[in-house]
Amino acid sequence: MKISSSIALIGAVPIVFACANVDTDACAAAFSKNVASASTFCATYTKTTNTANTGLPTWAATCSTYKHYSSACSCWAPGATGVASVPTVISQVLVKTTLSTVVKTSPTSVVNDSSALVVSSAKATSIAAAATGASTITSVSVGVAPASCTVTEYASIAAAQKNCKDIVLFNLAVPASSTLSLTALQTGGSVTFAGKTTFGTTADEDFDPVVITGTNVVITGAPGNVIDGNGQAYWDGQGSNGGDAKPDHFIVVKKSTNIVVQNLNIQNWPTHALYISGNNGAVFQNIVMDNSAGDAANSKSDGDPAAHNSDGFDISASDTITLYNIKVYNQDDCVAVTSGSNILVDSMYCSGGHGLSIGSIGGKSNNTVDTVTFSNSQIVDSENGARIKTNSGTSDGTVRNVIFKNIKLSNIAKYGIDVQQDYLNGGPTGDPTNGDSISNIQFIDVTGTVASSGIPYYILCGVGSCSDFVFSGVSVTGGKASSCNYPSTGCPS
Repeated sequence: MKISSSIALIGAVPIVFACANVDTDACAAAFSKNVASASTFCATYTKTTNTANTGLPTWAATCSTYKHYSSACSCWAPGATGVASVPTVISQVLVKTTLSTVVKTSPTSVVNDSSALVVSSAKATSIAAAATGASTITSVSVGVAPASCTVTEYASIAAAQKNCKDIVLFNLAVPASSTLSLTALQTGGSVTFAGKTTFGTTADEDFDPVVITGTNVVITGAPGNVIDGNGQAYWDGQGSNGGDAKPDHFIVVKKSTNIVVQNLNIQNWPTHALYISGNNGAVFQNIVMDNSAGDAANSKSDGDPAAHNSDGFDISASDTITLYNIKVYNQDDCVAVTSGSNILVDSMYCSGGHGLSIGSIGGKSNNTVDTVTFSNSQIVDSENGARIKTNSGTSDGTVRNVIFKNIKLSNIAKYGIDVQQDYLNGGPTGDPTNGDSISNIQFIDVTGTVASSGIPYYILCGVGSCSDFVFSGVSVTGGKASSCNYPSTGCPS
């Protein structure tokens, strides 16, 4: 995971944010005053590669860069390309997802049925109960979207949000330099991804391909849906650490209240996949995230995996968040919590990445992690298992009340259980610092194996900065000798 002093800010603001205020944005004002000619212009423009600002109408001169046009077209000329004339069966059969109450019966299983489960975020408020096994999960359903609310053209998205409570995005192709902005959703509404959603190439680290904000909304997927992030166009083995410019976050969910994101199949994201920031009450469940195509080297990656910094979930500055029943195949953190409280991560399957992580912590705008439980999950063929990392030399971080419970490890290449206070993105220093505190940490029934290259336990704390660690039912075997400078009794036996 990339270290950045701004990573905990509320979302990464794209170059153009859809539906700008006409009173303060000259480009938006120009489009809103010239709707007729804008419709003609946008009908052609939104189907191009959007790489030049030639042949523009004179009234559009106030739009300073080509990136403004596609966003403005979506907002102020939504009729340029029509709402889909897709058979009604799309909305009535694929969209309608009525789901029943589900009670987990097997704490070690990871469900692989995209229609098996749904979680109401409004009911996910008791982290303490969930962490102790009270895991009844209530149901939620989405409404039936009429055919007029099935969108197949990017330019129709803004109008759909204005006119429809329940929306279907069917085989949507998002143009280059155009954000799929789902930030004007009606309260209590839903969006269903159906078919395959694709994205043009935008070589810009400040650009977010998808931004979602809502209150009591459900973002869901119809059976067989695919959201493809076009990662192959960006992968160079360096991710967000350098190389070619590429979006730093693929999907940003921010400033939302009681939002459910479910039943999605996400693949081939450029770097970090899902950035969850500034939310109060959110459930992400029944999701398959597959970035395994980035495991292979390409012509730019110098023999290394082409995808890099490909975190599955990054959580910051959020409260009452649940991740449940999710599979992640990637090359970096499966889940990384960098700040936030009351977070439950349960029934995960993590493969190929860096495991379940707290951190890195320190030196950011928000550096407190409080009350996080990772439970009932499997981590396989990964670099790390259960990990807490604070940054070297920082002095503003706090990690407390964290539980790793019933975590199964298999073929871990580096560390099974890892607590480090010497972390740097370029590599650990080996010299821990004690400015950030780590307290009340429980490892319960964390079991499994590391590879021959791995170390079962590695704990490197600064002087006096770690306290109240509990190990119960812990057994990680294989590999090389462990090393623990805390607690005083040494590594778990």
